[in-house]
Formats: sequence, C-alpha cells, structure tokens
Amino acid sequence: MKKFFAINILFLLGSSLLFSQKKVNSDNGIERPKLIVGIVVDQMRWDYLYRFYNKYETGGFKRLLDEGFSCENTMIDYIPSVTAIGHSTIFTGSVPSIHGIAGNSWIDAKTGKSIYCTDDSTVQTIGADNKTGKMSPHKLLSTTITDELRLATNFQSKVVGISLKDRAAILPAGHNPTAAFWLDDASGKFISSSYYMSLLPAWASNFNNSKPIDKLLANGWNTLLPIEQYTESTADNVEWEGTLKGATQPVFPYDVQKAYATNHGSLRQMPFGNSLTLQFAQATVDGYKLGQEKTTDFLAINCASTDYSGHLVGPNAIEIEDVYLRLDKDLAKFFSYLDQKIGKGNYLVFLTADHGAAHAEGFMKANKMPTGLLGKDMETNLEKTLKEQFGSDKLIYGIDNFQVFFNKNRIDSLKLDIDKIKAATVNYLQRQDGIQYAVDQDKISEASIPSTLKEMMINGYNKQRSGSVLMITLPGWLPYNSIKGTTHSVWNPYDTHIPLIFMGWKIAHGTTNRTTHMTDISATLAALLHIQMPSGCIGSPITDVLNNK
Repeated sequence: MKKFFAINILFLLGSSLLFSQKKVNSDNGIERPKLIVGIVVDQMRWDYLYRFYNKYETGGFKRLLDEGFSCENTMIDYIPSVTAIGHSTIFTGSVPSIHGIAGNSWIDAKTGKSIYCTDDSTVQTIGADNKTGKMSPHKLLSTTITDELRLATNFQSKVVGISLKDRAAILPAGHNPTAAFWLDDASGKFISSSYYMSLLPAWASNFNNSKPIDKLLANGWNTLLPIEQYTESTADNVEWEGTLKGATQPVFPYDVQKAYATNHGSLRQMPFGNSLTLQFAQATVDGYKLGQEKTTDFLAINCASTDYSGHLVGPNAIEIEDVYLRLDKDLAKFFSYLDQKIGKGNYLVFLTADHGAAHAEGFMKANKMPTGLLGKDMETNLEKTLKEQFGSDKLIYGIDNFQVFFNKNRIDSLKLDIDKIKAATVNYLQRQDGIQYAVDQDKISEASIPSTLKEMMINGYNKQRSGSVLMITLPGWLPYNSIKGTTHSVWNPYDTHIPLIFMGWKIAHGTTNRTTHMTDISATLAALLHIQMPSGCIGSPITDVLNNK
C-alpha cells in the first residue's frame, strides 16, 4: 500500500512539473512558443531551395525542408513585387491598396517629389552622425503580426527587426516594437532611430565596436567549394554580370578588403552581409533575452545580401550559388545556437522571401529564351507625345514601379481632360516594344487581360500613392538599365513564386502544393498564436500547416 501511495505521489509530482513547464511556455494559459523568428531572404526565388539542394548541409535549408512544413506554391498577390511591399505584406497580411506601402518609393501626387517608404524627418539617427536613421514606420497604414503580438500580451512581448536595409527592419517590426536596427554603411555599424530609442543598447554598441566586418573580410572571398563544382551556374565572368563595387571584374577570388575600403556599400553585395546580420541577430537574442522570459517574443530578420548580389550578377552566376551555400551554413549555425539557447521545439521559425528575380537578359538571350530590354527613352517620348496631342508639357511627373504618375494639378489648371490624357498614354505604351498590356488603373475591370493579372493590379493600386496608368511587360523583358545583372517587380512567377517554410514549435514535417499566398503568412501565425490578425489582413490561415500539428 505504501509503495502504491509513493508511486501516486511521484506521478502527481511529475504531472505538476509538466504542468509548470507548460505554463513557462504559455501566456495566460495559452500555449505559445518562447520565440518566433521570421526570416525573409531578400530576392530568394523558390527554386533556389532545390537548385542548390545537393550542396546544402544538413542544418540549414535542408533542415527546414526535412523538419518543417513547406508551402511549395506560395505566390505574391499584387504588383509591383518589390522589397518594401513584400515585407509589409508578409507582416500585415495585406496589400498595397490597404497597407499603403506602394513601393520602395513613389511619386507624391501633389508635389511630384519622390517619397521613400520609411523616411521620417521628425526623428533622429541613433548610433551615427548622419541622416541614415531618420526613419520610422509611420507611412504603414495597417498593423503587423508583430504589433498584434504586442497588443495581445499588453506589450510584454519583445519585438525586434533587423536588416542591412532600413525598410526591411522597420516595416516587419511594426509600429511599436522594442527596437529596429539597420546598417549604416559609412560607419559600418548597426544603427536605429529616435522613434525607437534615445541611445543604442550597450550590447549593440559592444557588437559594433568589436569590428565584426573586419573579421568577416579578413580571409577574402573565394568559392566555398572548388570552383569546378559549381555546376548549377554559368562560367565565371560572363558579359551580363555586373562588377562588385571596388573590384575590376566579376571573377573569383575577390579582394573584399580592398573593395570595402573603396566603397563600404560593397559589403551588401557579398555573402558576409548575411553573416553579419545573423551574428547581430544572435547578439540581439542575448542582449534582449528574447525567448528567455515569461512572454513570447518575435525576431524579424532580413538577409539582404542575396538581393544586392542578385541585382549585381543575376540568378545564374557562381557568386549567387556561393552566396546561398554560405547563407546555408550561416543559417545552420544560427539554428544550432537557437537550439542551445531557447531549446529545440521551443521556438517557431518561418522562412520566406519578399520577391524573386528574373534571369539576366544576356543569359536568356544566350540560351535562346524570350527576353528583351525596354526602350531607354520611353518616358521622354511619352512626354513628347502628350505635348503634341494636348499642347502642353510637364503633364507627367515620371514613370516609377512600371506606373505613370500624372501632374494632376497642372492638368487641372490647364483644364485638360485627364481621362483623355490617360487614354493617350495607354495607346502610346501599348505600341512600345516589350509592353504586353497598359491599363488605366481606374478602369482595370474593363481591360481585356487575364483575371489573375487584374486582381494583382487592383491589390497593388493605392489611389494616393500609385501611378494612374500601369504597364505589364512581356515575359522575360527587363528595364533598359538591367543590361548587367537583373531586377524584379513584375507579375511573372520568377518574381512572385516564393519559398515559405514553417519549422519548430507545433510544426510537423510535411508539404503542400495547394496554392497559398504571401497574405496568408500573418493569418497563419495569428492562428498558431491565438491572437488577432493584423488590422488590414486579407489572408487566410494555411490549414495544412495548422492541421499538421
């Protein structure tokens, strides 16, 4: 009897300990992970998961695919597909029409001036003596999933955004985060804004003062593997590759110390920019004790060097393959660190991209694929055409994001018919090489174009911040200034088919080829966390992820 009683006591003690442990990982009795880590790999095409798969090690991208749940057919819901919109959409579950971030920049309808998505003249730089920190999220019109986590926990959850890019740190972190940090090229240090803080935390200053960039560049940049093993890439140094800032030609090995000394911005085009970002992310986890206290915390990380290097050389260069192989190793180290610091199974990771990228025009041409470059003088010739027809110049401010921005104040003062001017613009653009469609954004429903494109146009059109006429290029066509490297921003799958993998807390291994959307990411996180969706969210929870737990 005593033995039976003792066993029951042990059982009850064990149950109590288990319940206590469960409470440590919960907020108000709701089970949640200790830490959420959102990783957005800038300009990562979905096919990079598999193109370089055989060369990835086990702890990085392969771990995500082998342990996590991969949504293999995740698409962007709008155009233009650019960085600021991508980050805003991932974290709001919304689209430019609603969340208001209509591009990395756009033309102000009243003044004709270019407006940058996170510029804020009312705040000051923290951590450097220049204007690179005069930034905030005040132009973002919707809450983010990070905002909603803060609201759900009465602002006890800590939220931090990190990137080399200001916009990619600021927009994911939301309106009232713990902090956002981005890189100041001039000083080589991570900085912030007075919107978030009055002084950099001591741990961040210590990180900056340890001169991590010098250490990363000390051994130069040669291929991680013997160069002949880069069989997924074109030859080293083809004519359509751009050249690293400070270098003389796009050939391995690179003297990165010389390049960096010549132009600090060159770090962004090297794989070491990603290494620096993830090292700072680790310092952030330590410095803020993310995932180590009573509430669920959120760390939003953007790996941006993939974008800068992609723009430089295009998707098929040895440099790009090497950037991803090195990022794979960096991710493996970071996940291993989280396993030790937070505990495997105690944190939730999702990895996605803000957009993809087109193949380089020269690569496509060399391989007999449809491609071309748009005319250099398209904007100038459009202005001439409108002047000939309407007797006045300066009727447009310019073309940005494949959209025409009209000088409506001038048009009104001259008592001209804006609808006729837009119709003339559409007619002109439709006759240009490389333009498949041109549409008056106020008459999208009347246009004879596929419904999928119509929906993407409508989602991307913000009446206050978008141009009034939108052009759609032929597949494979790029702007005239993309002779070297590549770019993005169109509707085609090479720009809008992105990776999306969830791994860790409550996530079982699996895949789905059902179509999912970028707008579904925050809705899925909200469902997992049992919190409200962001205020502008139009996405739906991905039930394959939720039901696979």
